[in-house]
Amino acid sequence: MKTIILDFDGTLADTRRCIVATMAATLSTLGLPPASEADVGRVIGLPLIDNFRLGAHIADEATLEACVETYRRLFDDICRDTVTLFDGVEPTLRRLRERGLSLCVASSRGRESLLMLLGMLGIGGLMDHVAGDEDVARKKPAPDMVIGLLQRCGTAPEEALVVGDTTFDVAMGQAAGCPTCGVTYGNHSRAQLAGQHADYLIDSFAELLTVGDCGRH
Repeated sequence: MKTIILDFDGTLADTRRCIVATMAATLSTLGLPPASEADVGRVIGLPLIDNFRLGAHIADEATLEACVETYRRLFDDICRDTVTLFDGVEPTLRRLRERGLSLCVASSRGRESLLMLLGMLGIGGLMDHVAGDEDVARKKPAPDMVIGLLQRCGTAPEEALVVGDTTFDVAMGQAAGCPTCGVTYGNHSRAQLAGQHADYLIDSFAELLTVGDCGRH
């Protein structure tokens, strides 16, 4: 194993409360009907416009564009008090780097927002490469984001592990030809991740050190 490609929302950071609150504030600001937390939770991990299309059941393209613009304007203030790293993330990332692995982030989040959050949470400097929504034409679960990161790292698919909390992350890694690891503490359940046939399932981020040869010195 040479490279680990990590999802952000629901894998590295607990952003569910922030996403739900920001979507609610967006819909309220625009005078649109509220969305249920269950519907929003099911689509976290997809591009933002799909969060509103599928989670808030909005079909009109102009309204979707207004939702995305409003969400991005509101997000920064809301996230500062509602986003935290999951237990064990920072020390585990440091141990993986000490063992010579390259670390990357592949997120459906906009690049500017992603870089801001990585910096705010103190882990931006641990990442070799970061890919956000604007970096690919085809979004998760398409493999393009992973393929681009593999090329930047000079890593073959079989030498990388794609880690995420949703079936979208697992499907993305599988389509790129990589082994995959689902984390069960995020937005999709263990049963969902197992149903997508993730190669590994872990219940805490620190368990990543025991997956495959990630823990070898």
